Amino acid sequence: MKDRIYMDYAATTPVSPEVAEEMAPYFRECFGNPSSIHGTGREAHKALDLARQRTAEAIGAKPREIYFTSGGSESDSWAIIGTAFALKDKGRHIITSAVEHHAVLRSCEWLGKQGFEVTYLPVDAEGRVSPADAAAAMRKDTILISVMTANNEIGTLEPVQEIGAAARERGIRFHTDAVQAIGAIPVNTEALHADLMSISAHKFHGPKGTGCLYIREGIRIDPLIHGGEQERRMRAGTENLAGIVGLGKAIELATGGMHEKSARIAALRDRLVRGIREKTEGVRLNGHPTLRLPNNCSLSFDGIEGEALLLRLDLAGIAASGGSACASGSLEPSHVLKAIGLSDEEARGSLRLTLGDGTTEEETEEVIRVMPEIVADLRSMR
Repeated sequence: MKDRIYMDYAATTPVSPEVAEEMAPYFRECFGNPSSIHGTGREAHKALDLARQRTAEAIGAKPREIYFTSGGSESDSWAIIGTAFALKDKGRHIITSAVEHHAVLRSCEWLGKQGFEVTYLPVDAEGRVSPADAAAAMRKDTILISVMTANNEIGTLEPVQEIGAAARERGIRFHTDAVQAIGAIPVNTEALHADLMSISAHKFHGPKGTGCLYIREGIRIDPLIHGGEQERRMRAGTENLAGIVGLGKAIELATGGMHEKSARIAALRDRLVRGIREKTEGVRLNGHPTLRLPNNCSLSFDGIEGEALLLRLDLAGIAASGGSACASGSLEPSHVLKAIGLSDEEARGSLRLTLGDGTTEEETEEVIRVMPEIVADLRSMR
């Protein structure tokens, strides 16, 4: 067994050796600017095109519909704000859910200060948006609906196919944050009726600082970064070539053999949940019991503080999370856990364990062994 056990794959993943190997030449040997017309630049542009093709094929898109960004947060912000301003003359109503990533929620909050109206759809106790609620919220002036494919904290899969179909039928743009879903479940832009989709490489063994926004051909959206000709004038700035190469390779690897990998991880996840709950009283599984990401184990423990549990696990050599890594510095209880009906105390007593390609059966059993001891000790101190 390794010295440390990593169970925070939803926060980030290690870059795979194959991805790192493919990226390496683009730091030194193939360092050209893809916008340069000389041979070195053309070589760089060829690599950019290959990454765009790989990314498009992985999600059932066309290469010209892929726009590279710095990651999921930029892609979310661009999708929300870019669409809002492109269509503001048509309407100023936006629909999203109460459990979205902060990149979506805070973009919507900002738009609310610019004269847009935002409807936040509630979720049920398992974290799912009702397609009927989404349809009922659609109006003549609704220009955009944004609902994530899978929740980053509790792993619940959202009914995006139904919501996307309803949006398209009414001529409303539909965006989905698929950051946690790529490589875990099948993701296809046409099947989901998506007009816009956000992706981040470091969630599936690619490099940090690289992502993309899928924009369906013919969709109007304002650029977020103005300047040069890059990304067909939609996202200015010299491309992060090595990172983009890494994204293309990583998404190809992540979606290849996905079903077998996800089945293995889901089996370990189920063993983890079952083992912890069998040996520890007062444990709740957050999120949908079956319609969830294969690697996600979100638990709430009665009578303890999640932060204390995280620290004790860290001392035991186990890396986990209290929720989204993006909100790890917040003192407020998780907005996702509050939305599914947990009290502040229950939300603060929550833990997210997320498994990945590197998780072993031995590591899973070790966490099952250690967890009850730590929980019992923390409860005794209260």
